[in-house]
Amino acid sequence: MKKSFFRKRKLSGLLLTALLTMAVLSGCGSDGTGESSEDNSSKEPVYGGSVVVGIQQDIDSLDPHKATAAGTREILFNIFEGLVKPDKNGDLMKAIASDYTVSEDGLIYTFTLREGVKFHNGNTVTAEDVKYSLERASGLLDGTPLISSLSVLTGVEIIDEKTVQVTVGSANTELIYSFVAAIIPAGSGEEESGTPIGTGPFSFVSYTPQVGIVVKKNADYWQEGLPYLDEVNFKIVNSPDTALLELQGGTIDIYPYLTDSQAGELKDSFQILSAPSVNVQALFLNNADPVLSDVRIRQAICYALDKDLVNQFLAGGNATLISSAMLPTLQTYYVDLNETYGSGANVEKAKELMAAAGCPDGFDLEITVPSNYEYHMQTAEVVVEQLKEAGINAVINPVDWNTWLQDCYTDRKYQSTICAITSDMTPGYLMNRFQTESKKNFINFASAAYDETYQKAAAAMDPEEKAGYYKQLQQILNDEAGSAFIQVPPITIAVNPKLAGYVFYPVYVQDMSTVYFIE
Repeated sequence: MKKSFFRKRKLSGLLLTALLTMAVLSGCGSDGTGESSEDNSSKEPVYGGSVVVGIQQDIDSLDPHKATAAGTREILFNIFEGLVKPDKNGDLMKAIASDYTVSEDGLIYTFTLREGVKFHNGNTVTAEDVKYSLERASGLLDGTPLISSLSVLTGVEIIDEKTVQVTVGSANTELIYSFVAAIIPAGSGEEESGTPIGTGPFSFVSYTPQVGIVVKKNADYWQEGLPYLDEVNFKIVNSPDTALLELQGGTIDIYPYLTDSQAGELKDSFQILSAPSVNVQALFLNNADPVLSDVRIRQAICYALDKDLVNQFLAGGNATLISSAMLPTLQTYYVDLNETYGSGANVEKAKELMAAAGCPDGFDLEITVPSNYEYHMQTAEVVVEQLKEAGINAVINPVDWNTWLQDCYTDRKYQSTICAITSDMTPGYLMNRFQTESKKNFINFASAAYDETYQKAAAAMDPEEKAGYYKQLQQILNDEAGSAFIQVPPITIAVNPKLAGYVFYPVYVQDMSTVYFIE
């Protein structure tokens, strides 16, 4: 509580220095491509060595088919691989599969397995392993889908020792992206949650709750020349202040979650890299809450926010403002709806809507925030002050990550929260969570029109038709003010100047296979 009070005391001063922070960061040498002002990529790489990567939260499961949190998946990317995997350009590259074909009707996928891919236990990956993994993830094994997008699978057949054929119940042009699902040894099942075995560039060494996870080089990795490092220690650093101190003290080599102010403090001693993130940040509203169930109240909150100020203060003006759950980088599917509520605060309109909803004197609003995310905490502080201008008495409830994951995401026992949802390379990944019955629909959004339109989007085979449906979904979510969407923040990273090779991806991962020490 003392820290929260201190934050409020500091807020007005921080707002006054926002422009100074912007000026400092303009010299960080980032052009949005992930390049720093000192480009080490041309220097000779050195094999070996170990690095410490600071992470903000504990993992929720070592089982790749059960992991929910983006912060877990960013680590497991180094341990597990699917038949295909994303590359740095947002395309799919062949991984455990060396080739694949899709039938003209979109109902049959045929995968050819790559020669010589080995699990971390030394065993060669077989068609049986692929069949087991896909059946487990899709629910064909026991009736419980672990990866919802794969629940459309109706059969997995081994054609020969190097060929697996997958049939689906309905065609979906986005389904191929779901085959990034991890391939694990046949029958390993629940053992993966204790001693995970994959085919990735690093193998599991140890995991200590609330401390971190250690991985080591996979000497049998199928991609020649990778990885460079011998060991990576993903160290949990719950406090942003502690992260800054550890960076300055040299006990952390890479930290991917810098605020603007931290970047300014570190710019002389670290490489500061920056690129657009794949995170959609919002003041997420529990639509089942007695107060927030009224669409006019939710709309009032949207009008009360000054997203321009949030952007300037938190991201130095480098974030992209949004009003629905779609990444602007998915240009074919994105529609700009920022004019609906405006990017600045409209206090009078907010008060008008609250009065019409029977709350002329405002209402109380609790904003639960995972305290390990400094960016979300600072956003909440700004938002609280903005909502007060409209008569909304908002207070911050800071909680640890595990509590947030249980109370907000799983049990949905909260009123509102500031956090971010992440995307893969498909528009459906972001939009499917807002279907009424989706297990990921933690805001309890309920719209028959949305549900019907989503099914049309999923079934559409024509690209233009599919894009049109996705734009309709954004419009519905915006009109119904499912939540108060704020921005796609930039991702800013501190990297030890002795390292090179860090690569940004269009998905939320920390790929350590390309990182190396320089001469």
